[in-house]
Amino acid sequence: MNMKLEEEIKQKRFNSEHEKLVINVLFTGNWMNLISVKHLKPFGLTLPQYNLLRILRGQHPNPTTVNTLIERMLDKSSNASRIVDKLLLKALVTRRICKKDRRSVDVVITEKGLSLLKNIDGYRAEWNKKLSTLKKEEAKKLNILLDKLRG
Repeated sequence: MNMKLEEEIKQKRFNSEHEKLVINVLFTGNWMNLISVKHLKPFGLTLPQYNLLRILRGQHPNPTTVNTLIERMLDKSSNASRIVDKLLLKALVTRRICKKDRRSVDVVITEKGLSLLKNIDGYRAEWNKKLSTLKKEEAKKLNILLDKLRG
């Protein structure tokens, strides 16, 4: 059942469609974050940790610098170095001095990290059920519109 933004936040009017759009995008983003947090909790990961692991998996087996992780993170306000420290404690990544630039640090996902992501991937269909209200073409169009909005 679709619930309109007005019903969700109990607000009947907006000053403009653009104002409603901003509120709707923020509300929907928070809704999607809550879904993600719920699905990651059993795996002991936060959303920023999961994001970094996915970036590292995409780079695997090559090392990645912390600066590259910062550039590619979804949440630019996250502290990548601190997140890497937490993933180190969980043995999901390793860290070493970069051979090309000794002032930089290379980060690599471990086999344990790859295995954890593979396990999480097995639950992806259940996670995506929340998005099944949109058909593939609708999702594609929404992606185009969101890209245009950030344009």
